[in-house]
Amino acid sequence: MIDFIKIGHWSFIGGLVLAALAAFLQLPYIAIILFILGLIVGFLNIKETENVSLLVAIISLLIIGFVFSQNAQLSRSFPFIEVLLNNLVTFISAAGIVIAIKQILIIGQANKE
Repeated sequence: MIDFIKIGHWSFIGGLVLAALAAFLQLPYIAIILFILGLIVGFLNIKETENVSLLVAIISLLIIGFVFSQNAQLSRSFPFIEVLLNNLVTFISAAGIVIAIKQILIIGQANKE
């Protein structure tokens, strides 16, 4: 029997590790891999009670990544941090897409009743 909770858990850990490794190593297809792992995490690892907290965290990470990439001095001084943030945004935003759609469906169901 497949344990989907373990798959989601290991996908989350694997995504974080790969995002960090890819900041220092040249890994082929890393964006696609991180995005797919993020989708798996969004489908299997996030409980309904965590939706809003996760979406707030994703928005925060997106803002931090954007601000860091817009600061040329920081980007030149610490290029690996910019790559790490970009990798994390790719990974987490995929989970965010799934969670946002789930949350919209939940709201739609509540309004329907």
